[in-house]
Amino acid sequence: MFAPPPVIETRVFARIPEKFWRPDDQNIWTRVQFHGMSTPTFLEGPSFDRDGNLWVGDIPWGRLFKIAPDGTVTVELEYEGEPNGLCFHKDGRLFIADHVHGIMVFDPRTGAIEPHLTRDRLERFKGVNDLTFASNGDLYFTDQGQTGFTDPTGRLYCLRANGDLELLMGNIPSPNGLVLSDDEHAVFLAVTRDNAIWRIPVLHNYRANKAGRFIQMSGGNGPDGMAADARGNLVVCHVGFGAAWVFSPRGEPIYRIDSCEKLLTTNCCYGGPGNRTLYITESATSSILMAELPEPGRLLYSHM
Repeated sequence: MFAPPPVIETRVFARIPEKFWRPDDQNIWTRVQFHGMSTPTFLEGPSFDRDGNLWVGDIPWGRLFKIAPDGTVTVELEYEGEPNGLCFHKDGRLFIADHVHGIMVFDPRTGAIEPHLTRDRLERFKGVNDLTFASNGDLYFTDQGQTGFTDPTGRLYCLRANGDLELLMGNIPSPNGLVLSDDEHAVFLAVTRDNAIWRIPVLHNYRANKAGRFIQMSGGNGPDGMAADARGNLVVCHVGFGAAWVFSPRGEPIYRIDSCEKLLTTNCCYGGPGNRTLYITESATSSILMAELPEPGRLLYSHM
């Protein structure tokens, strides 16, 4: 449908040191997700704090890594959980989409982690995946679990700033990464098993309206994490394809960002000087890649 877009190359910003790898360990996550293959780390959810440190989650081993601007890696937390998406609140706390526990909150200043939202009324979540804040403090998040076309029951939620939980949409075959539109009247949602990005308008009463497929992708395993820049372009990590795509607000591919490592390009965020550098987790090699982009990224916590 479209001509191939220009390619932007990446380079390695940081790699989790081997002293932190767990290549010989197994648990239920590694057995289900990777059929028992060695999984030294599996990185997701990159998010910058206000001091310019990049944080990533290590899902199978319940760890949060902090990566300083010079690439130095430290383990800031290890707990009994499966941290996936990460997002910093304006007050400095880190909100975590934890596949086991629901929404967790970690305070880097004290080292304390605690549950924030563990279930919808009396029902446990399937396995929350990713999250993002709106400018008014509302928290949007996906509940993916093991859903797909064989079980299309994934969900999109909004936890309002006043504490009310709204189910925006159900019956989604694997809802994953998400970003809000510029006017925050719609959610762009990576639906992994559909290999597509859905656009879900949200009315003022927190009801989804006229949801539909916005971008149809092909190949790989499907879209995973997402980011947005100052012009409303969408960055979509295509896990299994080894690339991230930049789409215009019309849905036209304008750049392809190729992995210089392997194919598990799982998630991304903007950071660095001028917020023009895209950081991508490449989970097969315990790496964080970087690429310089023409447009600055949208600051997630600048207006909260």
